[in-house]
Amino acid sequence: MSTPPRRLDLSVQYALSAEALPERAALRRWIRCAEPGAARITVRFVDRAEGQSLNAAWRGKDYATNVLSFPYETEPVLLGDLVLCWPVLVEEAAAQGTTLDAHCAHLIVHGVLHLQGWDHEDDAEAEEMEAEERAILAELGYPDPYASERA
Repeated sequence: MSTPPRRLDLSVQYALSAEALPERAALRRWIRCAEPGAARITVRFVDRAEGQSLNAAWRGKDYATNVLSFPYETEPVLLGDLVLCWPVLVEEAAAQGTTLDAHCAHLIVHGVLHLQGWDHEDDAEAEEMEAEERAILAELGYPDPYASERA
């Protein structure tokens, strides 16, 4: 049995007009650190209305959230979609005192881990997932996104 190629097929959709949206090369780098294997991922940046609509339809929560993950397959190729609500991401970055680049990298890594089956439904899962996020983000050169929560 042959090993599937370790190729990343990435589709990026910018469904809003905004400043400072990350470029494809940055998204590839962030995804690759979280998933070095074969993957086919779509990343879509949306406005608040679309973010709220998707969150309501798929999670039953009537507000826009920062990132939604839609996993379809994990083997032999990771297949899924990530939807990032840019206005929420911008507000969170400002509130957390972090850069848009660092916060977006964190949400992409977080979303890709969800596509792989990671979750944070209980404290043990959350601790494990956060540790993995910290390690990946440190490898990328970003600070610990959870540092302020522990201070």
